Amino acid sequence: MSHHFLYHHSYTRIVQRIIGAVKVSIICLLLLFLLSSNAQARCTGKFVNPITDVCWDCIFPISIGNAKIFSSGNPDTKNPSMPICACGTPVPRIGLAAGFWEPVRLVDVTKTPFCFPNLGGMQINPGMKVGQGSVSSTSAHGNASWNLHWYVYPLLYWLELLLDFVCLENSSFDLAYMTELDPMWMDDALTFIINPEAALFGNPIAQAACSADCAASSVGAPIDSLFWCAGCQGSMYPLTGNIREHQSSIQSGLLAVERFTFKLHREMIEWGTSGSKALCGKYPMPVMNKSQYRSQLTVPVPSKCSQYGKSTIFYDSGKEIPVIGENFGFLIWRKRNCCVL
Repeated sequence: MSHHFLYHHSYTRIVQRIIGAVKVSIICLLLLFLLSSNAQARCTGKFVNPITDVCWDCIFPISIGNAKIFSSGNPDTKNPSMPICACGTPVPRIGLAAGFWEPVRLVDVTKTPFCFPNLGGMQINPGMKVGQGSVSSTSAHGNASWNLHWYVYPLLYWLELLLDFVCLENSSFDLAYMTELDPMWMDDALTFIINPEAALFGNPIAQAACSADCAASSVGAPIDSLFWCAGCQGSMYPLTGNIREHQSSIQSGLLAVERFTFKLHREMIEWGTSGSKALCGKYPMPVMNKSQYRSQLTVPVPSKCSQYGKSTIFYDSGKEIPVIGENFGFLIWRKRNCCVL
C-alpha cells in the first residue's frame, strides 16, 4: 500500500511540474487558436506523456570518465579519459567527469503551416500564407517539404531525476523556433548564405562517401568527419526543409530534423555539449557533431531512440497513419559531458 501511495504521489508531482512548466505557452497558443479562423488542412497530433511516451532507456549509458556506470545497447560518444575534473565556471568546483544523455528538445514535423502535432494537433491561422509543405512520389525517390517547430523541453530538469543543476538544461518549456517565419527554410538559394560550403559536396564522390556514414550510423555512431552526410537519410545540405531524397515520410521528416539541428548549430543557437571540452560548459560548434544527438519518434506512435543518420527502415513501418497520423513529432536527446559536484 505504501509503495503504491509513493508511486502515485511521485507520478502526481511529476505531472504537476510538467503542467506548470508548459501551461503559459499552451495558454498563449490556445489564445491564438481561438482568435484564428479558416484553418485549411487537417492538423493531427497528441500531447506527449512523459511517463509512457518517452523511451527512458535512452538516457543510458551513464559514465564516469571513460568507465560505464550504467550500460545499454545504445552507442555512445567518446568520454573524457580521466574521472576527476575541475572547473572555474559557472560554479568553481572539483568533481567527477560524468556523461549521460538528456532529453532537451521536441520537434514538430508537418506539411501544414502552423500545425503543432506535439501540442495535441492544435493549428493556428495567423493570416500569412507561408510555409506550405508537400510530399510527392512522382520521381524515383520523391520530394518533400516540411515545416518544423523547435521546443525547449528539458525533462530531466523538470523531473529532478539526475545530477545537479549545473549539468542539466535549466529552463522552462518554450516554443523557440518556427520555420514558417524563417525565409531561408524553404529557399535553397537564400540559405546558401549560411552554408556556402554546400557547393563543395554536391558531387558524386562526396555523396558516395555517405554510404559509409549510413553503415556506421545503423550499427553504431555516425561519422562526424563526414559532416555533409546525414547517414541513411541523405545529404545534410542544403540546410532547408526541401527534401530531394524522400523515400518515406518518417525518413524525409527525420532528415529535415537533422538538417535543422545543423542549421541551429550554424546560427549558434545550439552548442556543443559532449566531450572533454564540454565538462565546464557548452562551447560553440558551428559544424554539428551528429554523434551528439539521438531522435525518438513521439507522434503519432512512440518508438525507441536512434542515432542521427540511422536508417529508419528499422522502425518506420506502421508509423505513418493516413488522415490521423501524417504529422510527426520527435523528442531530441543530446549527449552531455559535465563536471558533477
